[in-house]
Amino acid sequence: MAKPGSDATREAVALAYGQTDAAPRVVAKGKGLIAEQIIARAREHGIYVHESPELVALLTQVDIDERIPPQLYRVVAELLAWLYRLEHNSANTLSSPPAQPPP
Repeated sequence: MAKPGSDATREAVALAYGQTDAAPRVVAKGKGLIAEQIIARAREHGIYVHESPELVALLTQVDIDERIPPQLYRVVAELLAWLYRLEHNSANTLSSPPAQPPP
């Protein structure tokens, strides 16, 4: 997830979530050059980068390797569900993916 802005103020948070995980966890976060590197690495690996300043502001408060707080479960679950549908559609059909992720 990325927060738009100039390179000096840009922020990014990377989440990881596996089938056996109780909740998504923060695996990387940073501002400025670090944020740009997080975003670049995600894109190199074909990982979707969602830009949401509000969500990034909340997620930057979570320590690295910590699970996201229960208050963020719903919004992150909606985003992950949208991404899973997008991946499923692109892998199995040529139909159009959903227009945009949840807010």
